[in-house]
Amino acid sequence: MVPLPEHRPHNLSLGPLEAEILDIIYDLDEVTVKDVHDRILADPDRELAYASVTTVMRRLTKKGWLDCDKGDRAFRWRPRISREQAQMLKSHDRLQHFLAVSSPDVVAAFADSLDVDSLDRLDAIAQRIQAVRRQREEQS
Repeated sequence: MVPLPEHRPHNLSLGPLEAEILDIIYDLDEVTVKDVHDRILADPDRELAYASVTTVMRRLTKKGWLDCDKGDRAFRWRPRISREQAQMLKSHDRLQHFLAVSSPDVVAAFADSLDVDSLDRLDAIAQRIQAVRRQREEQS
């Protein structure tokens, strides 16, 4: 099981354009604004100003999603966490929020309403948690 990353963006919520641009950056790994802008404009039905891409990438940097370095002639952006780590953080955040606002009865009622496949996945998750805890205790 992959642990939660040490770095956590300041704000996990992303708007649609922020999410789209972040996906492009994950696909390309390290980018300039031009790389992202060109990828978006590859769709003939899309229009987006270069300055808008720059603004969103700066916003993602301020939120803690991206690092930005001045290259030879252009700024280069890269993700601070992997796509998998981002998904893990978002899932963790949702689960924490669900557990914080739900009473044990609500959680139990929710779990009771799940289909067999979902219950099997919950059982597999519980078994994995137990295995990780046993392994951690053995290492201590």
